Amino acid sequence: MPPTTEFDWNDIPLILALARSGNMSATGRQLGVDASTISRRIAAAEKSLKLRLFIRDNTGYQLTDAGQVFVAHGEAVYGNVQSMLQASSQEADATAGPVNITSIDFLFDYWLLEHVPALHAQHPHLQLTLQAENQNLSFTRREADFALRLGKPGEDAALVMRRLGDLGFAVYGHAGFAGIPRERWGEQPWIAYDDALAGTAEMQWLAGIAPQRTVLKVNSLSTMVRACRAGVGMALLPCIMGQQEGLVRIGEGVEVLRDIWLLSHRDAGSIARFKTVSAWLSQLYAGNQELLCGAALPP
Repeated sequence: MPPTTEFDWNDIPLILALARSGNMSATGRQLGVDASTISRRIAAAEKSLKLRLFIRDNTGYQLTDAGQVFVAHGEAVYGNVQSMLQASSQEADATAGPVNITSIDFLFDYWLLEHVPALHAQHPHLQLTLQAENQNLSFTRREADFALRLGKPGEDAALVMRRLGDLGFAVYGHAGFAGIPRERWGEQPWIAYDDALAGTAEMQWLAGIAPQRTVLKVNSLSTMVRACRAGVGMALLPCIMGQQEGLVRIGEGVEVLRDIWLLSHRDAGSIARFKTVSAWLSQLYAGNQELLCGAALPP
């Protein structure tokens, strides 16, 4: 018999229940369905399958030979479905398993990493993957579960986008640059991003300073920090980097504020481990807001 497309798979538990009880009324009470509805659905199932599943005698409803074969396979199918649903529910409810976070590397190195042990102490079965990427990874293909981005990304119906807050940038340099007044900043040697990053808010700010000497261009923040430490010149750096690297903050003000956005797939809100990590990232920003914004000066 060719497979039918008319059979309603929702009738499988009803057929299995009637096969076990052999009584229409008892099956109705068990399933919370009236006997006439069960009778109609059994008749519809038999019609769509082109099989007689039950015969009625003085003792109730008995399975035909075809009905016995159907029930044998139906029990296995229904059991597998129940196992699938239970396993899926446990997976959704468990704060365990892999979570992939992508971000610009300095947010990991100078902020998140020191807080990971406390997260694992509370949720030891979480498996974090930190991917330092500037490019956008695919949430649909599970290349990333969360992304921390500077600046609001383009609208995407599949994503939940939440602004965590600001990230502060200030001017830093070697101790030899300490105390230089702002009106003389344009005369000093500067370290800048290369031309590929000229459109960033940091480089637009530096263009406003109109430095007479840009002595070094780099394409990474870590290189910029090391160049500052070596005394090559002054640079606009994230405050969390400048402070932790022991550089001198030149001028007390925060020069640039950039948004930090947390991105996640819309479906992640129903999975326990993702809800846990999302809350952790939000609470972590709130607890470190002054440090990230640059309000806290080094001692």
